[in-house]
Amino acid sequence: MITRPFAGFRPAALTFLRALKKNNRREWFEANRETYEREIKAQLKAFVEELDVRFATLAPEFMGDSKSSLFRIHRDVRFSKDKSPYKTHAAFWIFHRAPGRGVGQTVDGGAGFYFHLEPGGSLVAAGLWMPPRPKLQRVRDAIADDPASWESVVLAAPFVKRFGGLNEEDPGVLLKRLPRGFAPGHPAERWLRYNSFTVSRALSDDDALSPRLASVVMKDFTAMLPFARWLNRALGFLPSAHR
Repeated sequence: MITRPFAGFRPAALTFLRALKKNNRREWFEANRETYEREIKAQLKAFVEELDVRFATLAPEFMGDSKSSLFRIHRDVRFSKDKSPYKTHAAFWIFHRAPGRGVGQTVDGGAGFYFHLEPGGSLVAAGLWMPPRPKLQRVRDAIADDPASWESVVLAAPFVKRFGGLNEEDPGVLLKRLPRGFAPGHPAERWLRYNSFTVSRALSDDDALSPRLASVVMKDFTAMLPFARWLNRALGFLPSAHR
């Protein structure tokens, strides 16, 4: 399939996702696969390619790939009581090219940028979600060593006003006690209890269907860039001036 230039999602994309939520069965999905391929998958690929071009100028170390950036529509139901076969949203990931972390790979990557399309629940996000322990420890050590540098990013007034601070909603994101190795009263105590470092901003359905969606999303990603770069520096994944 030839990817066309991204011109925004059409209402049919959200209509499909609403219907999938009511008819989350393989038979229904297969009968409507053509709509999924045309209205969602093809548009996601075009969107990723558009953002990849923009990141090449803004922050060349980040990239989007029409194959490895997209999350699969199929759910992993192996350990879930809910055996519904499909996700009722669509999403992709813009990643740092040094670790080469595309979606679904076993090699863990660094901080990146996330887009989520869902009726009434679309959003943009950035950061490092539930990293494995070695990477989590590296971030905590970097914060502990220089809390002022970290806070200059995450407590910057425009950043807090736009994104509201680090996300804390997911279970397990915030520890009740300091992790082992850090003493109570540490200057960075507030931040060392996080297991995940992400920020996000909700998008309305009108935003999601806007022909200006790429510009809207890039405005948020640009504001999130110092945050993502701080996390990646802590992991040894550095900024780049060129591709």
